[in-house]
Amino acid sequence: MASSEPIVPTRTETVMRAIRQRIDRRTLTPGARLPSVRALAAATGFSKSTVVEAYDRLVAEGVIRARPGSGFFVAAPLAPLALAAIGPALDRQIDPLWMLRQSLTGRAGALMPGGGWLPEQWMPHDTMRKALRRIARGNPSGGLVGYGLPAGPEPLRRLIAHRLAEQGVEAGLDQVLLTDSGTHAIDLVLRFLIEPGDTVLIDDPCFFNFHALLRAHRAKVVGVPYTPHGPDLDKFAAALAEHRPRLYLTNSVVHNPTGASLSAPTAHRILRLAEEHHLVILEDDIFADFEMEPSPRYAAFDGLDRVIRVGSFSKSLSSGVRCGYLAARPDWVGAITDLRIATSMSGSGLSAELLHAALTDGSYRRHMDRINVRLARARVDTIRRLRDIGIEPWMEPRAGLFLWCRLPDGADAVAVARRGLEEDIVFAPGNVFSLSQSASHYLRFNVAMMADPRIYRCLRYAMN
Repeated sequence: MASSEPIVPTRTETVMRAIRQRIDRRTLTPGARLPSVRALAAATGFSKSTVVEAYDRLVAEGVIRARPGSGFFVAAPLAPLALAAIGPALDRQIDPLWMLRQSLTGRAGALMPGGGWLPEQWMPHDTMRKALRRIARGNPSGGLVGYGLPAGPEPLRRLIAHRLAEQGVEAGLDQVLLTDSGTHAIDLVLRFLIEPGDTVLIDDPCFFNFHALLRAHRAKVVGVPYTPHGPDLDKFAAALAEHRPRLYLTNSVVHNPTGASLSAPTAHRILRLAEEHHLVILEDDIFADFEMEPSPRYAAFDGLDRVIRVGSFSKSLSSGVRCGYLAARPDWVGAITDLRIATSMSGSGLSAELLHAALTDGSYRRHMDRINVRLARARVDTIRRLRDIGIEPWMEPRAGLFLWCRLPDGADAVAVARRGLEEDIVFAPGNVFSLSQSASHYLRFNVAMMADPRIYRCLRYAMN
C-alpha cells in the first residue's frame, strides 16, 4: 500500500540535494570549491557529522571530489539545461531505441506522457519497505548473498503458478522459470527458438522494444496489422502461408501501444492457424494485473503446448526489483534454464525473496485494485481533454495505461515529439511502434502521466 504522506528526506539528503541544486543551477561549476564542513554546518544549522556524511556520499557518487588538505570540489559535468540539449537526440532518427533512451535517460522532472510505466508516486513504496524489513528479519544468516537456484526459488515459482491458475493458465512447478525481467525472458526464448534469418511475426503496431530485440537476434520480422480484437485474421493467415514463421511475439492483453485486448474468437482462430503451421506463440503478458476482469489468453486456451507465457511485476510493483518469469512446456523450460545458466548463471536471490515477500503480505491486490480504479478515472479524463484539442483515440480500452491516438489534420507525430523535447516533454510517436512505418500520425499516451496542463498546451501548439 502506497503511503499518502510525502517522503521526508533525511538531514544528510537535504544537504546533498542543496549542493546538487547549486550545481544544476550553475552556481557551482566543475572545479569550484565547496564550503568547508564547518562553514556549511554553520550556514545550514546541521551538525558537522551530517555535512561530513553528505560530502562523503557525494564523493562516492562522483558528484564532488576531495583534495587532502584543500577541501571538496565539484567534479561532475554540468547537466544539460533541457532534453533538447542532450547530444543528438533532436537530430537522430526517431527509432525504437530513441524512445527507450528518452524514457530512461531524460532530464529529472521531465513530463512523460509517452512513458510506459506508472508514475513513481503511484507505486507501493510502503509495501516494498515492509518486504525489505521482512526479508532482513527472516534471513539472519546472510543467505541472500550467494548464487540462487537456476530456475529460481521454489516458493516464488509456486506462487506464480497459483497466480497463473487464477487467469486460467495451468502450470506445474516444472513449467515456471524465473528470469531477470520480462525482456530477459523474451530474450532467452528467442535464443532457444530462433536462428539468424528465421521469420518472426509481430503486431503492427507493437511494443517498440520487440523490434530492437528481434533485430539483435537477426530475425526476419514480418508485421501483421492489429485490430481492436487481436491480429487481422486474414493478414495473419496470409503471412503464415507466405513466410512460414517460427514464432509470433505479441501482447495479447492490454496491448502495447493500442490498449486493446484479445477476443476469444480471434484467440481460437489464431491457435488453430498456429497448430496447422507449427507456429509457436510467445505471449508477453506483463500487464496482466491491470485488468479488473480477465480477458482471453492464448496460454489459457492452449494449455502451454505451443504457447510460452511471459510476465513480470516491473510495471505494477517495482522496476527496481529485476524479476520476471516465463511458463512453458517442461522440456522447453529445462532447455531454457540451461541457456539461463550459460548466459547469466542464476537470478538474484535477493530480488526473488523481495518479490515473494511483497506479493504475500496482503497489500498487493489492494494496491492494484486502487491503481485500476485510478487508471479508469484518468482514462476518462485524458480522452475528454485530448478530444477537446482534436485528438481522437483509435479505440477506448477497458484497462491499462495506454491510449493509441490519431492526430488531427495529418499532423506529424515526429514533429510533435521533437517540439515536446524542447519543453522537456517526452511523447511517443507512432512509427517507433510500427514496422511498416504506417503510424506517422499517431501518438501513444500514458493516461497515468497526462494530468499536467502543459502537455495539452504543447500538443495544441505543436499541431498548429
